Amino acid sequence: MSVTNVDYLVVGSGLTGATIARRLADAGREVLILERRAHRGGNVHDTVHPSGIRTHTYGPHYFRCSSPRIWEFVNRFSRFQPYEPHVKVLMGRVFEDWPVRREVIRRYPGWVPLRSHPRNFEEACLRKLPPQIYRAMIEGYTRRQWGVEPRLLDAKLAQRIRINEDGQSSLSPHSRYQALPIGGYASWMEAMIADIPCLFGIDYLQQRDRFHARKLLVFTGSLDEFFGFDEGRLNYRGQRRTSVFYPDRDVFQPCVQVNYPAAGESDALRTIEWKYLLAPEQRQKIAGTVITHEFPFSPTNPDEFEYPFPDSRNQDLCRRYLARAAISPGLLICGRLGDYRYYDMDQAIARALHLADQILGAPQGQTVQVVPEACAMA
Repeated sequence: MSVTNVDYLVVGSGLTGATIARRLADAGREVLILERRAHRGGNVHDTVHPSGIRTHTYGPHYFRCSSPRIWEFVNRFSRFQPYEPHVKVLMGRVFEDWPVRREVIRRYPGWVPLRSHPRNFEEACLRKLPPQIYRAMIEGYTRRQWGVEPRLLDAKLAQRIRINEDGQSSLSPHSRYQALPIGGYASWMEAMIADIPCLFGIDYLQQRDRFHARKLLVFTGSLDEFFGFDEGRLNYRGQRRTSVFYPDRDVFQPCVQVNYPAAGESDALRTIEWKYLLAPEQRQKIAGTVITHEFPFSPTNPDEFEYPFPDSRNQDLCRRYLARAAISPGLLICGRLGDYRYYDMDQAIARALHLADQILGAPQGQTVQVVPEACAMA
């Protein structure tokens, strides 16, 4: 069996792997990408429905950032159209904006924030929000999303719950740049690594003997899978998705995403109406609408891992695996699954650019060693 030798071997072509590979290739380094799936981009992928509506394969991706460096980087590979996502929560029969605004919090003048140091996610939420809002908008959604009681989740997870100021209604009003790639995410990701050798349908972990990295192996798959789950499995959550085309409806819901915190166990936790992602002039030309319903579950297939599980047991196990990665020469495990850390798109790119800077800063001719980042909840 022949062995492919390359200076830098990047396993996975998602945001982290593609960004690192791009920076290394730009610096003249020899790079090969291995991708388990049949397409580039990992979960950052989309397709066009026969109706002409573009849908995201692995759930909605709303690009936003405030970093000029990241914005300049992503614009190398696509033109972007401005887009501010709006999300609503169905409370009874009323749609409320998410994140919640301060004016909504003021509806509960007698509320006193929880003062003690929060021991879990629920207590951390009750330091930010009145219990009525927590019960109506967060508790049920969190229980379905993670499959456990909210009080069993780490308090740091509540860092992702933001509060909008009065008059703000979008998902990320403080982000300087909010946009979507005009040609879609698949084309954007393809352009990012278009001139870099990439082999598809290759599961590196099943074919380790076929590929050798002289200087650095960059692995962006799941941390525990790399080590054969030999210390135990990390927990993940994913989404099962079903899509429906309504040819006789131009509008299904009031915005691109609606969350259903009171949904039953067999009902969708959130629905996405993809037509809202189109430019207004495109939207007017298309009849019908496409809806995707999302149902949380606990996957065992690594190809379905999406959300690292935010509790202390998994963090302890994550640290043990990362400690092993840190002392493995010529190995860098990173990315959302590799760091076992939830990243938004801009955070994943920022982390990858930082890692690429470290790699390129190492002395030429030496095996590269980059210390992995500690896993974290938020």
